[in-house]
Amino acid sequence: MKYHKEIVTTAGTLACAVGIGFFMQNTQSAATQPADYTGATLTNSEAAVLDVVEITLTSAEFSKASPTAIAEEGVTPVAAQEIVAPDEGKLPDVPAEAVQEQPQSSAAQEAELRNTCEITANARSVAAAMVNLTLNAPCMPSERVTVHHSGLVFNQTTDAAGAFKITVPALAKEAVFVVAFTSGEGAVAQTIVEEMADFDRVALQWKGETGFQLHAREFGADYGSEGHVWSGAARDMTYGVTGQGGYISSLGDPDVPDGLLAEVYTFPKNATKNTGDVALSVETEVTAKNCGLEIEAKTLQTGSDIDITTRNLTLSVPDCDATGNFLVLNNLFEDLKVASR
Repeated sequence: MKYHKEIVTTAGTLACAVGIGFFMQNTQSAATQPADYTGATLTNSEAAVLDVVEITLTSAEFSKASPTAIAEEGVTPVAAQEIVAPDEGKLPDVPAEAVQEQPQSSAAQEAELRNTCEITANARSVAAAMVNLTLNAPCMPSERVTVHHSGLVFNQTTDAAGAFKITVPALAKEAVFVVAFTSGEGAVAQTIVEEMADFDRVALQWKGETGFQLHAREFGADYGSEGHVWSGAARDMTYGVTGQGGYISSLGDPDVPDGLLAEVYTFPKNATKNTGDVALSVETEVTAKNCGLEIEAKTLQTGSDIDITTRNLTLSVPDCDATGNFLVLNNLFEDLKVASR
C-alpha cells in the first residue's frame, strides 16, 4: 500500500494538555499527483475539517475488568450444577426389574466435565523479550478467552482441543498473564523476562472494526519506504534480535465478534547501529464500518523497564462521504530517541 500524506488541518493543544497532530489524506487522488504536488483535495472538504475538541484523552478504561481486579478477585471455577434426585417415596410402584438407570442430562454432563477439567497456562520467556504463552483447557473447545498483561488486553479463541499457543511482547520484566473465559474460569501464568531493558515498546489496543493502525517511521523514513513499519510491513522478531530495526506484533483473534485487538511495536534500543528518532503515530482509515461513529483506543508505552504510560483516546470519525481518507494522530507516544551502540 502506497502512502502519501498531505496536511489539511492541524490540531492545537487539548484541554488535557496533550498536543495531537491531526490531518487527513485522500488515497484515491494522492497516488496520481506529480512529485512537486503540495496539497490534497478531499472528496468532501467540509468533512475533512474536524474540531479538535472531538478528540479527547480520558482516564476511562475499557469495559473489560482490569488485570489488577482479576488478580485480586482470583480466577474462580464455576460451581457444578446441583442435580436433585426425586423423593423415592413418591415413585410409582413398579417391579424392580423394570426400573432402568436414566441417562445423565447434557447439562449435568457439562457440569461434571467442568468440575473435572483442569485449566492451565504457561509462560516462557524467549528471544527479543517475547513470551510464549500457552493455554490448555480441554473442557473449553472453541471458546472466547481474554488475555490480560500489564494493562494490555486482547481476545483469543481456543482450538478444538481447548488450547492455544501465542507469542506476546512482554511489557514488564516480571511478566504476569491472566487468561480468563467469559464464564469466570481461567488461569494465571508468569515468567521473568531478563531482556526487557533492551527493548522499547509501544502498544495500541481497541475494540471491534475501528480501522486503527500503529505506525513507526524509523530514522526519517517516508511512508512506504523500508523504514516504515506497520501491520502492512510488520517484519518479525529477527529484526529486533539482530538490531536491524523494529517490528510489529498483532495480537487478538480478528474473527471474535466485537473483540479486543492490539498491535505492539518493538525496537531494540541497545543493539541498533543507527542513530536518530523513530516517529510514532496512530492512524485510522475512514471506512463504511466506522464512518460517523465515535471510536476508542488505548495506548501503552514502556519506559525505564518499570513504568508504563497509558492514554485513552476517543475519536469522532467523519461522515461516510469522507470514506477512503486517513486520520493521523501524532504525539500520542513519545518518539523514540536512539543512539547507536
